[in-house]
Amino acid sequence: MNKIIAVSLASAATLGAGAQTATHAEPVRELSLKECVQQALAHNFDVQIQRYNPIIQQSSLSLAYAGYDPSLTISGAHNHEVQGPDGQPAFVSDADNFSSQINGVAPWGLQYGIGGNVAENIGASYSTTTLTRPATDTSSGSVGLNVTQPLLKNFWIDSTRLSIAVAKNNLQQSEQGVRLQFINTVAAVQNAYYELVYARQNIIVQQEALTLAQTQLNQDRQRVQVGSLAPLDVQQDEAQVASSQAALITAQNTLSIDENTLKNLLTDSYRQWQGINIQPTEQLTSDLRLFDLQDSWGKGMTKRPDLLQARLEVTQLGIDLKFDRNQLYPELDLKGTYGLNGTGQEFNDAFNQYREGNRPYYSYGASVTIPLSNIKARTTLKADKATLAQKLLALKQLEQTVMVDIDNAVKQVASDYQSVQASKQARIYAEAALDAEQKKYNVGKSTTFTVLQLQNTLTADRGAEIRSIANYDEDIARLAQKEGTTLDELNITVDIH
Repeated sequence: MNKIIAVSLASAATLGAGAQTATHAEPVRELSLKECVQQALAHNFDVQIQRYNPIIQQSSLSLAYAGYDPSLTISGAHNHEVQGPDGQPAFVSDADNFSSQINGVAPWGLQYGIGGNVAENIGASYSTTTLTRPATDTSSGSVGLNVTQPLLKNFWIDSTRLSIAVAKNNLQQSEQGVRLQFINTVAAVQNAYYELVYARQNIIVQQEALTLAQTQLNQDRQRVQVGSLAPLDVQQDEAQVASSQAALITAQNTLSIDENTLKNLLTDSYRQWQGINIQPTEQLTSDLRLFDLQDSWGKGMTKRPDLLQARLEVTQLGIDLKFDRNQLYPELDLKGTYGLNGTGQEFNDAFNQYREGNRPYYSYGASVTIPLSNIKARTTLKADKATLAQKLLALKQLEQTVMVDIDNAVKQVASDYQSVQASKQARIYAEAALDAEQKKYNVGKSTTFTVLQLQNTLTADRGAEIRSIANYDEDIARLAQKEGTTLDELNITVDIH
């Protein structure tokens, strides 16, 4: 049966799922992170491509089991023959032969054959065209079973059982490949979603910076008109406005790029989404989350799909070694046959004797085949042992890499949380400093240059705060990806059946 992928998360969001507004020229689609994940798991190209691998591997497993399919052979023939020298009486014979045989292999290596045959022979002697000897009509046949059971080579594993074991292993690896793709896709969606939220909030920051610069410019122009300010200070304000406009344009372009990045993850038909303005319904959060390194390591060692795939590769090499060792043994086979004979003048006579069962035949014995050098089997075993040792080292290296990745991710989460708190305080202080300097400027105790510098500081601190929060949220998602718990965190079940 072909395997299918079922995701217990609610059915994928379609283009008609989100709310639309008319605040922009482009239609707006409001989407939560959960809706984005649903959409991606249903329509992401990488996910769709990966879903076919278990189906393909299931077909390979079915093909491996085909080694146990019995085969039926049926044959029939008519033979006509004339014997004797020229000018002498001739002997003319006609023979009809029919046979059938079922051959196969049992899961424990037993080779079997079940079949029967029957033949009818008619012969007569002629002188030219005159019958000189009465025609003879005889029939014979047999029905029986023959078996061969290996006791050494091909006893506990043979090529068919090897193919089945390897196909099962490949199927498990493909299932882990689906989980890995789901995790990577969901993590990519989370990152793109948080980047889009950040890009939108950064535009607000840059708009506020432009508003501050424009307000300062308008106020200073009024001061120039009344003679309380030099025109040179207005030029500083104009430069600040132009710089803020450039920063806003850059932020808007970044938003467009981030939006396209998310769209590419969500759909297999970009044309339908190209003109849609995605509006995230969730905000960045900076809630404190504590992680235990030992617990995270435990999750990574048991849940990381790439690590589980590597272990399955080692298991597969163990299967190969089992087969290689078995091929070193000589062939020691038990053989046996049992059946019934039948003879008579017609076909029916032979069949009647089969039913009576009074003409049995049987045989039993054994055969031994000993390879004199067995170079192929010994060389193959040696090479596979080296490959297994190499894979074990690679597995240990991957396990260590996973531990280092998780350790770094846990530390990064903790560091970014501290950055969130620090950047928040920096923004608060920058707001207070600008407010105080603006009051001093209004009474002539400060300069335009100082106010503009503090405006730039405030803008930078506001941007740094939302950047640190975005980094914190992305790092939490990245840690779950390193642990292999992304699907568990979002209550997504990958059910392959």
